[in-house]
Amino acid sequence: MQNVSEAAAYTLQFINQTQKSIFLTGKAGTGKTTLLREIIATTHKNTVVVAPTGIAALNAGGVTIHSMFQLPFSAFIPSYEEASQFTETVKFENKETLRRHFKMNNVKRNVIKNMELLIIDEVSMLRADLLDAIDFMMQTVRKNTKAFGGVQVLFIGDLLQLPPVIRDEEWRTLRNYYKGKFFFHSHVIQQNPPLYIELSKIYRQSDDTFISVLNNLRNNQITPQDVQVLNEYVKPDFDLKNNPGYITLTTHNAKADSINELAIGDLAGNEFAYQPFIVGDFPEKIFPVEENLKLKVGAQVMFVKNDASFEKRYFNGKMGVVKSLSAEEIFIHFPEEDKTIEVEKYEWKNIRYKVNDLTKEVEEEVLGTFAHYPLKLAWAITVHKSQGLTFEKAALDVSQVFLPGQAYVALSRLTSLNGLILLSPLQMNGISNDQDVMDYALNKATEDVLKNSLHFETKNFIHNYLINSFNWADLSQEWRNHRFSYNENAVASEKSKHSVWAHKRLETIDALIDPSQKFVHQLNKIFNKETVDLIFVQERVVAAYDYFFKPMDKLVTDLLQKMAEIQKFKKVKEFYEELAFLDDLQTKAVLRLMKAKLLIEIVVAGETICKEKLSSTAIKNYKLDKIAKIREEFNMANTDIFKSEEPVVRYTARKLDKTVPKAEKKTTVEETHDLWLAKNSIEDIARMRKLTVQTVESHLVKLIQAKKVEISDVLSYDKILALREAFQFYQEESLSPLKEKHGDEFTWDELKMFKASIN
Repeated sequence: MQNVSEAAAYTLQFINQTQKSIFLTGKAGTGKTTLLREIIATTHKNTVVVAPTGIAALNAGGVTIHSMFQLPFSAFIPSYEEASQFTETVKFENKETLRRHFKMNNVKRNVIKNMELLIIDEVSMLRADLLDAIDFMMQTVRKNTKAFGGVQVLFIGDLLQLPPVIRDEEWRTLRNYYKGKFFFHSHVIQQNPPLYIELSKIYRQSDDTFISVLNNLRNNQITPQDVQVLNEYVKPDFDLKNNPGYITLTTHNAKADSINELAIGDLAGNEFAYQPFIVGDFPEKIFPVEENLKLKVGAQVMFVKNDASFEKRYFNGKMGVVKSLSAEEIFIHFPEEDKTIEVEKYEWKNIRYKVNDLTKEVEEEVLGTFAHYPLKLAWAITVHKSQGLTFEKAALDVSQVFLPGQAYVALSRLTSLNGLILLSPLQMNGISNDQDVMDYALNKATEDVLKNSLHFETKNFIHNYLINSFNWADLSQEWRNHRFSYNENAVASEKSKHSVWAHKRLETIDALIDPSQKFVHQLNKIFNKETVDLIFVQERVVAAYDYFFKPMDKLVTDLLQKMAEIQKFKKVKEFYEELAFLDDLQTKAVLRLMKAKLLIEIVVAGETICKEKLSSTAIKNYKLDKIAKIREEFNMANTDIFKSEEPVVRYTARKLDKTVPKAEKKTTVEETHDLWLAKNSIEDIARMRKLTVQTVESHLVKLIQAKKVEISDVLSYDKILALREAFQFYQEESLSPLKEKHGDEFTWDELKMFKASIN
């Protein structure tokens, strides 16, 4: 992330080198979304991203709060005593009844237990009671009474945008427990306030007068002079038809829909309808754009996503005009630039989180994909749906503002006053922002607070990371529980025959507890000093690592060997699952030990703590290498457990994910390229990635154009010769005439691939 602001740099440091929870806010256009992507890409922590609604979660690349934490759609009373209430119109859960919803599958439970960073986007919409329900749920599942079960939380959002929605009948009860409805009114935030960081550098606007008006509007300090400045742009009779490129911002869905329908109806020519490619699980309620996209030549449209390609030809909110259409092509013209581009379908992913069995890292699993043109009709849009968009020209119909701050949201979509049209004068009433939000903004951290807090919290983070890496009391207890689960008198039980093995392993872990606790005590003494000698800390950590790693690593080996050994026996599934549970905990402890050694090396070297640095080939491949070595040893010993290349697999605790996470997130085209290089067919790639064949073929078009894939690797020699002849002397921008001429001789994708190969 280049040219990062000071506030953004602090945020990245607090996320990666402290455990302090953060509230990240900023005016419209200050780069909150860009910073979110950078955090996700660079943090070394097991991260989960959630948002209050399906669309917000999709845009943030995460999941909804309710699906992640298995919470019901009801209000939450933060008490055990108060009875839950269920009527036809309102439902309340209390702490006791909410527990019923915490029975979840192992995949979700493991994600919550392994989570280190929770990012909540669009936090302006997050209700206080819902945040307390999240906190209670995480404490319960993680068996940790710290706020959010000890997980760091990053809250992101502009509180002057969409507020939480609480019905009057809910608030009549909730007001007995909460002073207000916003997330900062929750009990967990009142008791554990996050550090308040505000991004102040505005990237969207550069007009000083406009920025001043927006700031005053935002801060409830709007002056008569500000209103006068804005009202200079009032043009109630502005003719939108004769001034293309303007989008009308209104406060009601029905009005926006009506304007769009009338405008497209007035256009001559044929209407084209485009449908999405949907693969796997992608519920209709989270469709990011209209399922049935209807367009005509001349229609005013806007893009709803940023261009993911290197060219960056469009951004979220960029306006254009439909130049030409065919069954498989959409060309959009940008009048100001006198430039025309062909629009390609964009892929949205519906994901869930899971824990990689080998690395214990939280990863995304794609459940389904939705590929569609990232376009929508743009003669009008509601203020609500305009959040996050940037417009160069807009006509504002905000005479009926019905929510605090809505006027600010509407005006802040614009890049400058030059593109502003007010369809009615701005009134002073109804444009003020919520006073609770304004009061909470006083908590913004100063430069000195950020600097001092970062120093203090970084020291705490390193201290806690190290002591937790050598604290195996819980692990030892699980080994003890396992050891005493054997019934040595049950001679017919296969498990009982392994009692001595379990006893010896318990002795191994118990022998490590006393020296590990002494080392933790030594670390506490070192870090309790005002100045910490980090070089000395590194010396002690390396010495401790050398002492503890071998026996801890041997326990992982012993567990895997025992699990392999009992595969040949029947009726020991429960025994196998017990060993798999221990293996999960033991592997996690060893990987944490390896990371602790890396962490102190990074700190002493003065390097940035990030995902790239806090990992190594040894860590990534630890479990795979261990399994491969055990298999080799068993084969060499000529046992009957691994006679073939693969072992006899009679039991599995859960499906083992053999993939190692990538060092960095790749684009969808790069992911297809990797699979193509691995000699997978187009059909196989589509199946593996939950995409349609057409979508994979569109990726190959881009790869051919980028000279990363040869067209001869995709199409036959005869097909290429036929295409070469068809394209001879062809100069048209669109492939539609060529497709009409040759019909079924060539598919659309074959035409696009060949065109890409000659450009």
